[in-house]
Amino acid sequence: MIYLKTDEEIELLRASNMLVSKTLAEVAKFIEPGVTTLRLDTIAEEYIRSNGAIPAFKGYGGFPNTLCTSVNDQVVHGIPSDYALQEGDIISVDCGVVLNGFVGDSAYTFAVGEISAEKKRLCDFTRESLEEGVRQAIAGKRVGDIGWAVQTKAESGGYSVVRTLVGHGLGRHMHESPEVPNYGRRGTGIRMNKGLVICIEPMINMGVKQTRTLNDGWTVITADGKPSAHYEYAVAVREGKADVLTTFEFINEVLQKR
Repeated sequence: MIYLKTDEEIELLRASNMLVSKTLAEVAKFIEPGVTTLRLDTIAEEYIRSNGAIPAFKGYGGFPNTLCTSVNDQVVHGIPSDYALQEGDIISVDCGVVLNGFVGDSAYTFAVGEISAEKKRLCDFTRESLEEGVRQAIAGKRVGDIGWAVQTKAESGGYSVVRTLVGHGLGRHMHESPEVPNYGRRGTGIRMNKGLVICIEPMINMGVKQTRTLNDGWTVITADGKPSAHYEYAVAVREGKADVLTTFEFINEVLQKR
């Protein structure tokens, strides 16, 4: 069942996603060599609760924390721990909140100190593939158009697209219909109508597309141990142009000051 949102509901979703955007920027202030991923998790939870919301991930399906912190070859769903970030790492920070009954969900891959040119290029292509996907999120187009755009951009850089994990609808629940793959063919899949709200979240690998899940039941890693990057926007489908409910501007402001 696909639930189209009213303009009022979209504004509530915008507020939730704006809080996620600000939470990721707050976390960005502390990302440096030596900080533990569990410390980042504490910072995020305190910030979310101080703004009148609750963490959407904590307890979801038994997940133990507020953030998913996925380092280097970890694709997604990394569990915060005592691991101290090291110079040259990249870390995907995925965050969700529930505010006024609606969910915000976004992710950003951060550099820890100075990273290699190869990792920077991977992050740049992943973020650009997200932007390409967003351009297809307009009324009348199909979900396959988004996947095709993401896949085409990522593969043009020599990267592979994870198949085992996809984007999703967003609303009062974190995972609603439809699924939004990061691969596909133009003109296929469900037709998107005005009022659909989805999360587009490319997970792009430097090496092979295959993944495996660690014994913790959550952490997904690349099969070949090569790095992966992950960015996520919440987007409302509109006529003519997508309405992005997330912003990376707060993150950019923090990173520019460093």
